Amino acid sequence: MIKKFIDKLLGTGPKPKFGKRQEVGPDEHGIDPSLVDERALNVVHTLKEAGFEAYIVGGAVRDLLLGLRPKDFDVATNATPEEVKSRFRRAFIIGRRFRIVHVVYGRGREHEVIEVSTFRAYLDSAQAEAVSGNERTSKSELAGMTHAVDASGRVLRDNVWGPQEEDAARRDFTINGLYYDPERRIVVDYHGGIKDAKKRVIRMIGDPAARFREDPVRIVRAVRFVAKLAALGFKLEPKTAAPLRSSLKLLADVPQSRLFDEMLKLLQTGHAIASIEQLRALDLHGIYPLLDVVVERADEPLIKAALLDTDRRCGEGKPVAPSFLLACVLWPDVREGWARRLADKQHPFPALQDAIDNVFDARIGDVSGRGKLGADMREIWMMQPRFEKRTGNTPFSLVEQPRFRAAFDFMRLRADAGEVDVVLADWWQEFSIASDAVREDLVAQLRDEQQKHQRRVRTVRPAPSTPRAAQGEQAGSPERSEDSPPASRSSRTPSSGEGGDAGEPTGDAPRKRRRRRRKPAGDGSAAPPAE
Repeated sequence: MIKKFIDKLLGTGPKPKFGKRQEVGPDEHGIDPSLVDERALNVVHTLKEAGFEAYIVGGAVRDLLLGLRPKDFDVATNATPEEVKSRFRRAFIIGRRFRIVHVVYGRGREHEVIEVSTFRAYLDSAQAEAVSGNERTSKSELAGMTHAVDASGRVLRDNVWGPQEEDAARRDFTINGLYYDPERRIVVDYHGGIKDAKKRVIRMIGDPAARFREDPVRIVRAVRFVAKLAALGFKLEPKTAAPLRSSLKLLADVPQSRLFDEMLKLLQTGHAIASIEQLRALDLHGIYPLLDVVVERADEPLIKAALLDTDRRCGEGKPVAPSFLLACVLWPDVREGWARRLADKQHPFPALQDAIDNVFDARIGDVSGRGKLGADMREIWMMQPRFEKRTGNTPFSLVEQPRFRAAFDFMRLRADAGEVDVVLADWWQEFSIASDAVREDLVAQLRDEQQKHQRRVRTVRPAPSTPRAAQGEQAGSPERSEDSPPASRSSRTPSSGEGGDAGEPTGDAPRKRRRRRRKPAGDGSAAPPAE
């Protein structure tokens, strides 16, 4: 027992069991070949034709087993990154922590990337070179290393190539450790992944606590897989779920940029609502500060509507932008900061800019708040007060802005949440899809309505305080009509204690104005007409 303890402590014990290779045919796995992407087939065929092993691997195989069409395809091979790159016209080696190859098909928005990784050897902490600090603080020390860990055992470099059985052992969950050969139509399974898929179980390969220590981001991946597959009946195996909370502290050493990306995967893969439900059910707090804000505010009308809209768009295959969702999540902070500055008599637009800067500093920091994502969020927020102005050239210039659609969708959600008048949102909806001629008519019609309203407002008299004053007003006292400021919209509605028609413009008021205009210019018996 003591020897086993020392071996475990020093990492000098026997190698882990890599599982037994099982080749499962199409009659048992039931994968539909038509669900396999042609470009993934091309990558596999090209590598096999060159004499290498090549398989579709990971989540794509899991989805194929479940009868789902994968969104992304990964390929694993025994070819090195340099050998893979040499076989394709558009291929790029990326990454330092894990060197992989991106094989690119197509251009522009329609392009697709097939990610190709090399089989990696299974090496534990004792076999790796240890460094102090993390990926950022030990960057120069890590430069020449192929396999390195930090003091906690977290893998910082893993670029040692090995056989397929060892590559399978270092993958995270059994349902993601499957290899599919689309030409032979067999699935290679080392750890019972097919059986777990049929049982609807998400189980870690190896010791869960040790695997979370190797890469704490697996905590987030576990939540994401459960959220994605919960509708199909999948659950975390109890032994896999047990160390989740105790392992949260390990995330402190993970670069914030990586956690930010993992947070976006949770929220933008079509299962945002389910992911939040899983985070609450597993009582996982502190993964990433901004993610905690999302979970805390998920039931607020605006944020819930944005999460549902994101899930809907993902389900329909439409693109989603993280800037839109995060703009919704952080809008309460911006709105409150803006209101405080307006109360201090600051000009509206500088006040809004100042509030936005404060939110970036407090909530996002330097991770992505100063890049394109932050610029898009700022533009969405800064357009909101501009929607209130619908005269002149403003509507025509606003609708041509690159971020108009995102800003309008944001305003529409605000209207649905009761922050904005629905009439305003409907007007912009009609204006945005109308022809130029119809847009001109919409603006002209609105201008006429506003001018008509202004004329009516100028003739409004304040409610009489005495019968004598009331008689003077009904007689059309010029002094009252010319020197009093225009009444507000609220003054048109009689308040309690006022007469039913005292606050409304009388039907003969416009006729009195016309009679005054017809009098000779030198006649001093009447005041000059209102301008």
